[in-house]
Amino acid sequence: MRNKNTLPVLGLLSAFLLILVVNTACKKDQNSVDKDVTDYSNPKHWLALPTDPAKAVDIFYLYPTAWTPDSLTNPLYCEIDNSTMLQGSAYALSMQATAFETSGNIYAPYYRQANAVKTLVLPEDQRWDILKQVPAKDAVAAFDYYINHYNNGRPFILAGHSQGANVLLFLLSEYMLSHPEVYSRMIAAYVIGYPVTADFMAANKHLKFAEGPDDTGVIVSYNTQSPKVAPGTNFVVGNNIGLLINPISWKRDETLAPASESLGSLWFGVNNSFVKKLNFADARIDLSQGILICSSVNDSAMYKISGGMGLGVYHGFDIPFYYYNLRQNAENRASKFLGK
Repeated sequence: MRNKNTLPVLGLLSAFLLILVVNTACKKDQNSVDKDVTDYSNPKHWLALPTDPAKAVDIFYLYPTAWTPDSLTNPLYCEIDNSTMLQGSAYALSMQATAFETSGNIYAPYYRQANAVKTLVLPEDQRWDILKQVPAKDAVAAFDYYINHYNNGRPFILAGHSQGANVLLFLLSEYMLSHPEVYSRMIAAYVIGYPVTADFMAANKHLKFAEGPDDTGVIVSYNTQSPKVAPGTNFVVGNNIGLLINPISWKRDETLAPASESLGSLWFGVNNSFVKKLNFADARIDLSQGILICSSVNDSAMYKISGGMGLGVYHGFDIPFYYYNLRQNAENRASKFLGK
């Protein structure tokens, strides 16, 4: 259920980010979190853990940044039981992971997150180093525990957004390379809200990017914004040019997919509910920026809902805008994989 006073989870973070970003860059990090990985044999360390998985496919989901630091003195990483992360991750699960629930049994670990207020201001290599130390180690440990204790040989879909998507890249580049027998069961990896660059793919030749709606063992990725956003000003993307696929047409060219062709967006209803919203979000790839352009929504209205990342940056809505297309596509890829 959605708390009526809760903005989309990335909005909470990003509003705080813009207030503190300049001052934070000069602060010295103080991290007291033990870097040993979280114990995933403890059910309390799972956001979603099916007791009786009935579907033939699993979903392994990593939520976006859900920890909202409350001051500049917060550590570089949060504790696994941080209350704001627990609340924010549950909200993200309801708005994002449910898109995949018709395709498989959802497994979602809690993982200790990096302080995005501190990491987003850093150069890309430093940001990756911070994420590799704790968040990625937790996520890889959780996935390995899931494979060895819960998966029982089923094919699976990976899904993650924002920080969760960034962490998935570590899982794809390192764990899948070392465990080809596990990778052979991967239906697709929905790495949304963080750029998957050509350099990353070139460095990880065991991976492949999606070319259409039906291929399996592939990465699906995109980042959404208004056509008015100036190149290089999107905090998440920066100057990185990501590979991407249109989540309505499932093509990789720059042809516009109008909102009338969308299967629907997930939007806010009454009494803390969500509803399907038709004819809302269109999608067009901008290859020069590596960005998915959405021009059919009112950027000023969206800014009032969750505008911390800046006018026209739709980061918090990467999944809700194309929710029902993602659902149908995950079902389709799972069906293709199971039919082989």
